[in-house]
Amino acid sequence: MPACWLLKTEPSEYSFDQLTHEKRTVWEGVTNNLALKHLRSMKKGDLAFVYHTGDEKAVVGIAEVASDPYPDPRKNDVKLVVIDLKPREKLSNPVTLEQIKADRKFARFDLATISRLSVMPVSQPIWDAILKMAK
Repeated sequence: MPACWLLKTEPSEYSFDQLTHEKRTVWEGVTNNLALKHLRSMKKGDLAFVYHTGDEKAVVGIAEVASDPYPDPRKNDVKLVVIDLKPREKLSNPVTLEQIKADRKFARFDLATISRLSVMPVSQPIWDAILKMAK
């Protein structure tokens, strides 16, 4: 079973629809130490929810990690890594942060507790619960 993650993006900068249109992208720009630790833990084939920040604040799609982490080719800093990402599917019903925070089963989920973290692991029970909410 692949590991599951959540990746945040500001849709005005890069949206899930843009990823779907481009079919593949380099997921870059992560500088927070904990987020980078999570990014370094990703493996090709892992799955990730794409979460739109800003006005939307919702899980909007599922992507697949298309490469193992590698040094950011645009930066001269060995600590900064990127991954390649490709779209899997858009959620038919986005799952909002409000919905997640209103459900006690998400009380310990990083999305509900560490609002600034841009890359986070998602446990299988949380992954399944979000998928169920998206139906």
